Amino acid sequence: MSRFEASRLSPGRRAADVARLRRERFDVLIIGGGVTGAGAALDAASRGLSVALIEARDLASGTSSRSSKLIHGGLRYLEQLEFGLVTEALQERGLLASRLAPHLVRPVPILVPLPSHRGLTGLGQRAWQRAYYGAGVGLYDAFAATARLRRTSPRGMPLHRHLSRAETRRRFPSLREDAISGAIQYFDGQVDDARLVATLARTAASLGAAIVPSARAVGLLRDAREVTGVRVRDLESREEFEVHARTVVAATGVWMDDIAGMLSGEGPRESAGLQVRASKGVHLVVPRSAISGEAGLILRTQTSVLFVIPWGGHWIIGTTDTDWNLDRGHPAASATDISYLLGQVNAVLDRPLGTGDIEGVYAGLRPLLSREARQRQPHSRDEQTSALSRTHAVVEPMLGLILIAGGKYTTYRVMAADVVDRVAHRLGGLRRHGGLVPASRTADLPLLGADGYHPLWTNRADLARRHGIPVGVFEHLLERYGSLAFEVLDLDPQLRRPVEGAPEYLAAEVAYAALAEGALHLEDVLTRRTRISFETDHRGTASAADAAKVMGDTLGWDAATRAREVDHYLARVAAEQESQRMPDDLTADAARLGAPDVRGFQVDRASV
Repeated sequence: MSRFEASRLSPGRRAADVARLRRERFDVLIIGGGVTGAGAALDAASRGLSVALIEARDLASGTSSRSSKLIHGGLRYLEQLEFGLVTEALQERGLLASRLAPHLVRPVPILVPLPSHRGLTGLGQRAWQRAYYGAGVGLYDAFAATARLRRTSPRGMPLHRHLSRAETRRRFPSLREDAISGAIQYFDGQVDDARLVATLARTAASLGAAIVPSARAVGLLRDAREVTGVRVRDLESREEFEVHARTVVAATGVWMDDIAGMLSGEGPRESAGLQVRASKGVHLVVPRSAISGEAGLILRTQTSVLFVIPWGGHWIIGTTDTDWNLDRGHPAASATDISYLLGQVNAVLDRPLGTGDIEGVYAGLRPLLSREARQRQPHSRDEQTSALSRTHAVVEPMLGLILIAGGKYTTYRVMAADVVDRVAHRLGGLRRHGGLVPASRTADLPLLGADGYHPLWTNRADLARRHGIPVGVFEHLLERYGSLAFEVLDLDPQLRRPVEGAPEYLAAEVAYAALAEGALHLEDVLTRRTRISFETDHRGTASAADAAKVMGDTLGWDAATRAREVDHYLARVAAEQESQRMPDDLTADAARLGAPDVRGFQVDRASV
């Protein structure tokens, strides 16, 4: 069996993996299908361990599909003196962009606008700000260079450079001339976060890991004071069964306290040794035509930073950074969140954006370690949330149960290696110390689609002609699938047409999501395998029927199932739009919960 074939998360593969869950005892069972869980599954499988991963909803359905779509070192963390975190993240950025996933991570230019100050006093302020920000960005590049030397990355991001006011306006005409004195341009990485997670899971599957979405952990199995597995409910068949493992890893992000709550008789927070705070981040999506610019922006706000990032034919504007104590499965953006983001970005734009410019809105929850909070003045709740550390922690509150929390999307591979190192010590130790399990290999393991990507990109025009498709379509496929693009093109030629209401995507991509990428429901395709749900002003409603037909033909849905999938999706979109008209978190949360979950379980704050 080829690596590509072994990676396919098809309906048949899911059934086989569920059967494995029932009968095998795994070295490690991972709860959580976000970037950390999928990364841990790949790390463990690449070391030769038997691995299973379960996810209550869909791969990347939580935090890992709702980020700012950046792979970055965290320029703002330099001000917080987080030099180690920045260096680590820049090293990972270089690995992803050059070796591990060049088809999914690519450079994006970002401008740091320098404020305009008038008069002689203003001249000094302008000079000071350019020197201050220039030193910070220069240090950022220096750390990146150090990271490249450590890992001998083939290439890195371009270096920063200073721009005059006129140059800045040429690069970003929509910036108000009276609001800037110039800018500094630097580069970071951009990623389709949900696709990276799906690719990690498929790469782990190609190495033998059992990957099962729609499988919810409902309890821990214990033998005295040792965790020996998990009780699982298959949300597709409604059956419950036990999964046995020598080690259970919880990579559940903002649901971490719920895992601790499963330890009967123990205080959830005290027993876990970790306190995870959920911080809500809201992003707006507007069409590329709404803002004139060739680069992104990073803007200072009172409590954090604001990004304006080019995203294909769109801009992503975000993010907020506020405490969230309501439903974690479906965080809601309120009218206040949207107004805040518009106000921040309009302060520097020559044509203010309004709600009518918004194509899409999405909200996610960052899992921040509460015990890392900095005490600073003034420290309102939101300001303290913004100052929480993005470092991660690994703890073992009970034999056989290991928790990992915190961290940054960019450093998922380091987090995964750390937690699997802990698993390795439990299973007999790392080989470098005379044990049984080798050290992490993922720094040198390209993800599926990465092999051969660069020559394919170089020869894309010729390859597009050979396949009878426009060059732009082939580029789109290469940037989403890498060398796996040919698998999409090998499907029924009639599926090479655009999806109704979403001309940027092919119907073949919908079919491929169901055939090979583990998508089980219409929402999985429109929200994560593609980004139709926030890249179209209709939020995917005009595409739902067509996508459901293509997906239904692939999965064998009858007419009733197709209609139910469409109805669920339309109800979800309506609930989200209603929540975005509500004035605060409480009313927005209530409006969002008006739509039932497509996987059929009610909102349960003690669920995983």
